[in-house]
Amino acid sequence: MAESDRLHGGPDAFGVPRFDFSTNSNACGPCSDALAAVQSADPTRYPDPGYQSLREALAALHQVASERIVLAGSASEFIFRISALAAQAARSIPSISLDLPQGYQRAASVCLPRHHYGDYAQAAHAWGLQPVTDPAVADLLWACDPSSPLGQPHERLAQQVQGLRPKQMLVLDSAYRPLRLEGGLQLDAGGLDRIWQLWTPNKALGLTGVRAAYAIAPLGAGEQIKALQALAPSWLVGAHGVAMLQAWTRPAVQQWLTDSLQTLRVWKRRQLDLCRELGWQALPSQANYFVARPDTPDLGHDLARLRAQGIKLRDATSFGLSGCVRLGVLAPEAQDALAHAWTSIRHQT
Repeated sequence: MAESDRLHGGPDAFGVPRFDFSTNSNACGPCSDALAAVQSADPTRYPDPGYQSLREALAALHQVASERIVLAGSASEFIFRISALAAQAARSIPSISLDLPQGYQRAASVCLPRHHYGDYAQAAHAWGLQPVTDPAVADLLWACDPSSPLGQPHERLAQQVQGLRPKQMLVLDSAYRPLRLEGGLQLDAGGLDRIWQLWTPNKALGLTGVRAAYAIAPLGAGEQIKALQALAPSWLVGAHGVAMLQAWTRPAVQQWLTDSLQTLRVWKRRQLDLCRELGWQALPSQANYFVARPDTPDLGHDLARLRAQGIKLRDATSFGLSGCVRLGVLAPEAQDALAHAWTSIRHQT
């Protein structure tokens, strides 16, 4: 995948869309308390390089030992770093233990969801990880629940976790777990203790411009944690990212998130009804976004015309869903603008 092939929602060469359905950020945001914390951060000083107080606060939020908290510059940064660790670990396994020729260096393998965030595959390619379809033979497994772009549970997640071999790494991308509007994660506490959990609070807080993330390591993953830290540069998270993550741990911010989900549920029902009125086929989703297939023979052309009117949708072709769009749930004003613009476009065709 070339640099030019990296696609993402949000602002583009035309600037900030007035009505941006292309991202999965919490449309009730930004969270005022978290935003105030970011704005009051002191950018004149380095953060503590060990992030001790931040890791303790995150550990308390998740009720795990602080030693299991691994800070990351962003979810994408962690995706690349743990992919590098998988490649490194595969090279360190003696060839004799795998019945391979002496001196042979085995390539690491990765198992990706059928539809997934592009950085999983980009990082795998960058570090020479070979894609495989059988989770049982992969060194690194990716899961996302609710998934992106579909917002659905990860298929057979509990079975994959149950079948993990020693030194296999499964990473559960939890970017959208705080934004789940129905259903729940089909994995108990024991299962979570066997995997890596990657958390990216900026989407849930409506602060996607602030880059910071963290992971919860599996129980007994001390050597992997050390190896990941060895692969990281100093001061992964700057002052503004620290402020956002600290705010994330506060009860008032968590309550704001809980309250926002009630609003998002109402908005989502309205948006799904609107899509049906437009003749779009919406796929099931448990999150604050969903995939839909608009009734049009030329989706790319119509999306460009919408963009010219300040409305942006995410073309799902790069996810392997040709002819579909992913829509974040937005407020009624944005929904009505989409309906008006789409109806106008179709009448002109």
